[in-house]
Amino acid sequence: MDDFATVELVRELVLRLLSSGGRSTPSASDSSTAAAVRYALRLLSSRMSPSVLPDELSLVESIKRRLAVSGRSSAALAFADLHSKLSARAPLLNRWALLYLLNSLSLDRRRPASSPSGGLPFLPLQPSHTARSAAASIAGGVVSGGVLLVAKDPENIREIALREYADLVMEDNEVTESALVRDVLYACQGIDGRYVRFDRSSDGYDLPESLKIPRPTRSIVRRLCELGWLFRKVRGYISESIMDQQFEVGTVGQAFCSSLQDELSDYYKLLAVLESQSANPIPSAGSDSGGSPGNYLSLRRLSVWLAEPMVRMRLMALLVDGCQELRGGAMAGAIHAHAQHGDPLVQEFMGRLLRRVCSPLFEMVRTWVLEGELEDVFAEFFISSQPVKAESLWREGYEIQSSMLPDFISPLLAQRILRTGKSINFLRVCCEDSGWAEAAAEAAAHVGATTRRGGLGYGETDALEALAIEAAKRIDRHLMDVIHKRYRFKDHCLAIKRYLLLGQGDFVQYLMDIVGPELSEPANTISSFQLAGLLETAVRASNAQYDDREILDRLKVRMMDQGDGDRGWDVFSLEYDARVPLDTVFTALNMKRYLKIFNFLWKLKRVEHALTGLWKTMKPNYINSCIFTDESFGVKLQFVSVLRRSQVLWNEMNHFVTNFQYYIMFEVLEISWVHFSEGMDSSKDLDDLLAAHDKYLNSIVEKSLLGERSQGIIRTLFVLFDHILRFRSLSDRWFERIYELQLRRNKSRSKSKGELGKVGSWMDGGRKALIQLARDFFVKMSEELDTVVKEYSAALDAFISQLPMQQHIDLKFLLFRLDFTEYYSRLSPNK
Repeated sequence: MDDFATVELVRELVLRLLSSGGRSTPSASDSSTAAAVRYALRLLSSRMSPSVLPDELSLVESIKRRLAVSGRSSAALAFADLHSKLSARAPLLNRWALLYLLNSLSLDRRRPASSPSGGLPFLPLQPSHTARSAAASIAGGVVSGGVLLVAKDPENIREIALREYADLVMEDNEVTESALVRDVLYACQGIDGRYVRFDRSSDGYDLPESLKIPRPTRSIVRRLCELGWLFRKVRGYISESIMDQQFEVGTVGQAFCSSLQDELSDYYKLLAVLESQSANPIPSAGSDSGGSPGNYLSLRRLSVWLAEPMVRMRLMALLVDGCQELRGGAMAGAIHAHAQHGDPLVQEFMGRLLRRVCSPLFEMVRTWVLEGELEDVFAEFFISSQPVKAESLWREGYEIQSSMLPDFISPLLAQRILRTGKSINFLRVCCEDSGWAEAAAEAAAHVGATTRRGGLGYGETDALEALAIEAAKRIDRHLMDVIHKRYRFKDHCLAIKRYLLLGQGDFVQYLMDIVGPELSEPANTISSFQLAGLLETAVRASNAQYDDREILDRLKVRMMDQGDGDRGWDVFSLEYDARVPLDTVFTALNMKRYLKIFNFLWKLKRVEHALTGLWKTMKPNYINSCIFTDESFGVKLQFVSVLRRSQVLWNEMNHFVTNFQYYIMFEVLEISWVHFSEGMDSSKDLDDLLAAHDKYLNSIVEKSLLGERSQGIIRTLFVLFDHILRFRSLSDRWFERIYELQLRRNKSRSKSKGELGKVGSWMDGGRKALIQLARDFFVKMSEELDTVVKEYSAALDAFISQLPMQQHIDLKFLLFRLDFTEYYSRLSPNK
């Protein structure tokens, strides 16, 4: 202690201690007093400290409690007042040490002389007694006072022993600790030092094996040099990412490298502070250096300094290994996976890093949701685009890349984000509408989010989800208004139902009447322009003429690809021109399905039309059955029998076609349309509308036996249709032959009246020949009718037997309608 005032205060304290216990006040010039002062100064100047933890508040409360228990309440209050004044006037003073010393002195003064030595050793008034007391104190260790008892050492034995120990340590070390500290700091910067160098074979920093240093020292150097190896990995990744032109890291990768570089900058600042401390000499063991003991840097102190940077550098190296080949959302997701940690230090570090890394990604989300712009030069976003036509923009223009979707964005939120941007682009490109901008601004204002750049960041997933939900709701509502009001989507759907699904009955009937003769010709001889004129005639002759002209102009005649032997019935069809943006719903694939349904319904209508025409042919000939009354009873009976069987077959065919057509028109088309109308009204976005339309089409296809699982039964149905058309063709030929026989009979009778003089001319010649000719014709007609009946019955039985095996429940009601009298059920087992 070089301060004179401090020395005088210690001297005064010693004099008071020596005069305690009833002893006379010693003189300041006494030799024993001078020895006691020197001993006290050495004790106070030593590095020894109490074995208890420094807790000022606990010590203050202990002193006040002891004063209060001893009945000295006023002293306790005075002590509390003095302590508060001391705290206010000397805030930087080590008050705990001062209070601990005074408390120990107070306890020592109150201890009886015969008791063992207390918190402090006795001052050396009698050397032999003091030495023995000190030795006893050292042997006893730490006593209740909390101060380590040290004996008087006038010969400096302790200092000599420590100095000898320091000499032995220097003999075992070829390198000073200061040099090792300097080399470790170099290694932490990725630089080879004089002793510590990077070994490529072991991939790490190490000391040469020939260097003579203790094993613990070598171990701590290796442990500290791990930080240098981690630093080289992180710095190498940053350099490669910046310099490598073949692998573009993208904006997220650049933000990651920038965050790592900032962390390394803080790391450089720490190393600069440590290098400044390493310049101070490390005191040797046992030395009483007058310098400040906290300014030097040893290996152990360095390990404490580098503990936290080691944790951060390990994290950065781990992230670097996990993000080597990743980019964009995949990189952000990989970094986010390491943020789920229980250590607050790791959480704080990862949160700070992720806020920087995810900033470009969240900016892409904000731009896509509010502006519909996909600013993704390096293909980092979890939404990708591809150039497509306008009609395919919604379905194929944009899609989610699952590999780029980070874990902190759920798939449901990603789908909502995708649909919001798609809606904006659909309005802008297909609908040429700009009302989405106002809706997006209202959504941002409603959730309190900003529309400026950088308004969203990592950790604000709830705000992002709220913005996406509100923007999607408002923009989708605007989109549905545009589709329904501006482009009249429901009117176009109704027009397709009327004309392609043959829901406009008078139009269909008139069209079939006027195009029937034309379609009976070979397909290669039919002019599509002539059919287009007939279509316009059918429109003008029916209630279809009152429809909107824009809708009627979209209805056109289409001739399908024709094969050898095809008739006009086989290639004729109608099509509806769905333009942008309606072609997003009425895609080419959907229009092919509509065409498939139209061909099926057109064939069904053709069969119904054929049966109606056949009835018109058969009914008058039933009345004319009396033409063979006078000639031969057998011929008349034969004719009536064939005609009756034909009418029975016609009734069976008409029963089947009528019930099947009722099922298609009402149970299939109308019910599906009702459900589709409800789906249109409840659709909140374009995806819902597309789903409702697809469900509508699928329902019609499945219930009409046009699905993939109904290929067998539909072939049987078409065979039935072919038998009905064949019956119509045969019937036309039969009755044409009957008319021909009737004409020949009438001519023969007229001729016979002119030749009355020739006896038996009619009976002998023409009449017998005509009767034989009629008999042969009716026999052949009966045989052909038997063939038709047999084939039709077999096909009908096959169709009815396949209905229960169909998957759709409505087809079971078709079976009930066709066989509600159980006629076919009773008839089938007998065949």
